[in-house]
Amino acid sequence: MNVFKFVSPEIIFGPGTLSECGLSASQLGARRIFVVTDKGVQASGWLQQALENLSDNGLEYVVWKDVSPNPKDYEIYTGTHKYIANGCDSLLAIGGGSPIDAAKAVALLVSNGGELSDYEEIDSIRRPLPPMIAITSTAGSGSEVSQFSIILNAPEKRKMTLVSKSLIPYISIHDPELLATLDTKVMIYSGVHVLTHAIEAYVSRVATPLSDLNALNAIKLVADTLRLVKNGSRSKEVHGCLAMANLHAGLAFSNAILGAVHAMTHQISGWLDIPAGVVDAVLLPHVVEFNLPANQLKYARVAEAMGEKVTSVDDGAKKVIGAFKNLFAELELPDKLSQLGINSKLYPILAQNIIRDVCLVTNPRKIQMNNITEILRRAY
Repeated sequence: MNVFKFVSPEIIFGPGTLSECGLSASQLGARRIFVVTDKGVQASGWLQQALENLSDNGLEYVVWKDVSPNPKDYEIYTGTHKYIANGCDSLLAIGGGSPIDAAKAVALLVSNGGELSDYEEIDSIRRPLPPMIAITSTAGSGSEVSQFSIILNAPEKRKMTLVSKSLIPYISIHDPELLATLDTKVMIYSGVHVLTHAIEAYVSRVATPLSDLNALNAIKLVADTLRLVKNGSRSKEVHGCLAMANLHAGLAFSNAILGAVHAMTHQISGWLDIPAGVVDAVLLPHVVEFNLPANQLKYARVAEAMGEKVTSVDDGAKKVIGAFKNLFAELELPDKLSQLGINSKLYPILAQNIIRDVCLVTNPRKIQMNNITEILRRAY
């Protein structure tokens, strides 16, 4: 058996676990916490509950809620200044991927200095980060358990992918009750992102038996649950399944990394400032068509995990793309990039940004600039 590593934060999962944040922070030695969130989480009421819990545990806090979807580099520099000016010693992020990624980036800069672009090489962080707790209020990003932070380089309109074990939060809290305030459309977009995380982690060049176990569990859970959400089901069980799928997928891709769908989605969603899951739905069938020759066995297993009746590897490989397309059609998601408002004249710029994304390193099939351009053309 091959030797492999698997990284993870301490995980607290279950209904009502939002109330664990104060005790968890106290046990990490926090005294003055930098709370990172956004206005949507504030409006939902979850932020206030978290702050009350911090106060009940005798902790001081400073709130920064000026994080936008697809957080920008200049926002991170503002947050870094606020953290330092207020003498904070730790971080708590509550929200989806945007607040959590932003909190990670602030933690990086307050401890290591420099510019965010200095850290685009994998594992280029040298000094330890302050303690951080992440509370996810969506089921989509996986950032709360991962070694990723995605930040937009605003002048270049290019997303930077920061990858380091140092970016993994100390503690990750998953309270399915927080999903109750999401609308159906957001939940579907988030769920498609979970599915894409899991699939790309499963077929990654550096996948391991443990990452595979998490990835397949995520695929099975989310494919079935998304159909229930689309049909109006919003029960505690549904929220719990989506939260668990998100956790499994996050652990999978944090350890196996990702692939070409994410390299492309990072740049297109950053350019258009739209949810990543919408772009994933358009790109996934086209990228899998390109990657399929590299690992037909695993793609056949993906088809089976999504509910297809598979009689052989060849049969499963033939059915996997149709499984994606059928699911996305049921969810009424777009299937062309042109429907998202992207101008095909931007493809040369986007391709230049895509080829720099570290997620391409673990794509199951080597991909070059001409392949990227052709996939974009087919998806248009």
